Amino acid sequence: MKDVLNELLMEDKTFLRIPFGDGTIDIFKSVVITWGVTVFLLILMLFLTRDFRVHNISKRQAAVESFVIWIRNMTGDMLGEEAIKYADYMATVLIFITFSNMVGLFGFTPATMDLNVTIALAVMSIILVEAAGFRKKGVKNWFKGFAQPMAVIAPMNVLEIVIKPLSLCMRLFGNVLGATVIMELIKCVLPFILPALFSVYFDIFDGAIQAYVFVFLTSLYIKEAVE
Repeated sequence: MKDVLNELLMEDKTFLRIPFGDGTIDIFKSVVITWGVTVFLLILMLFLTRDFRVHNISKRQAAVESFVIWIRNMTGDMLGEEAIKYADYMATVLIFITFSNMVGLFGFTPATMDLNVTIALAVMSIILVEAAGFRKKGVKNWFKGFAQPMAVIAPMNVLEIVIKPLSLCMRLFGNVLGATVIMELIKCVLPFILPALFSVYFDIFDGAIQAYVFVFLTSLYIKEAVE
């Protein structure tokens, strides 16, 4: 297991080095995977939504609309009525992380196994959380919220702003890394058939679960911020 961890964590994460001046500009694999997932989702969206009509809709349009309603309702239920306006963003994050976790099915390393990616996602989430609270409560009440329920715990409430994104990024990173390590160990012990079966679980089911947990916690933080 130690050798597997070293191979996964210490591997060269650079996809391309571009000479620039006296040094180089490094483009990392996780960035390329992120771009690839984004482009794939964009093409898929354009393909699925082409020729949409108001009347006499096709089965494809009905399926897409049903999926959009379902995922909006799911994220909306997490957020509650006060924060329902953020449901579409949460749905987008859920889809993006899910597909990012599934690239292992095609032999690629998930972008979410790069701590830089999970940190960026967590920071974006916490900025949205604080912005939602700021927008709902106003400047004065937002600052007063750090002294609730009593002023003595204000430092802890401020520290929580750092703890929340740290918790989000490490949970997502750790679970994706753990699943990848288990898959590599299975490939070493039983290189045929069994890895494919476990890949279906870790890359699809577990990947979707980790995306759901990330979005659920972010939604919970937003809900608390606007109450």
